[in-house]
Amino acid sequence: MAVNGKLIIIGGAIDTGSFAETQFGMPENMNFFERGILKRITTESAKNTASRFEIITTASLMPEKVGEEYIKAFAQLDVHNLGILNIKNREEANSDENAARIKNADVIVFTGGDQLRLSSIFGGTKIHQILLQKYQSEQVVIAGTSAGAAASSKNMIYQGSSKEALLKGEVKITGGLGFIDDVIVDTHFVQRGRIGRLLYAVASNPGILGIGLGEDTGLCITDGHRMEAIGSGMVILVDGRQMTDTNLTDVEMGQPVSIKNMVVHVMGEGDIYNLLDHSLAIHHPKAVSVT
Repeated sequence: MAVNGKLIIIGGAIDTGSFAETQFGMPENMNFFERGILKRITTESAKNTASRFEIITTASLMPEKVGEEYIKAFAQLDVHNLGILNIKNREEANSDENAARIKNADVIVFTGGDQLRLSSIFGGTKIHQILLQKYQSEQVVIAGTSAGAAASSKNMIYQGSSKEALLKGEVKITGGLGFIDDVIVDTHFVQRGRIGRLLYAVASNPGILGIGLGEDTGLCITDGHRMEAIGSGMVILVDGRQMTDTNLTDVEMGQPVSIKNMVVHVMGEGDIYNLLDHSLAIHHPKAVSVT
């Protein structure tokens, strides 16, 4: 089935939704605007700055502060038709008023925080169903940073120590919001050393593609399968289709897991990965001559 919506997933930290949570301030993070991730979210919408934005702060422990940061950040991009939705429970996720706001939105952004709050509060609700329908049939932009990105796929990592991730049972996986299938997303990937979490997740189901998003980095996914790297950092892809062996089912809980022949790709800005044929096209910018 053709997908009409666009999905933008961001690794976190540099996103304004994480500024408040990590104590970063706007002046120190202007690279976020220079690299254009927020602007890219805006311009990918058919109505551009005239779009109706809804910022969902449910994942955050400080939703008011996060909402204020988004209002200020998008105002710098001349986006003013914007609302903040701090949906705190499933009753609110099923309310007609909140559902109508999502129906009328052109851009929906999930902020950072705890992805398990997103899946447990929204899963199976009226808002969740509207989001899935809009993503399939309308030219909507759905964006998520950090927890919002992790929850975007059908499979979702919600817990697991970076240091002990390759011990059996340490990585916890559940169902996400399901905008995209056959992938699993981890965020703050490079900075928090989460390669082990993604390796374990893919080893447990080699048919899914592991996506590790660095901070100030994201993927713009169009047509449901074309993934373009955006931002200043790296995207790590873990492809388990060629994996030849693992002892995952043989070792005891808490014991190290062995994996043979896992394929890893590294994407930078402008690179494009196609989920249909698993091809990676690397962008080769023209060298700038030094005089």
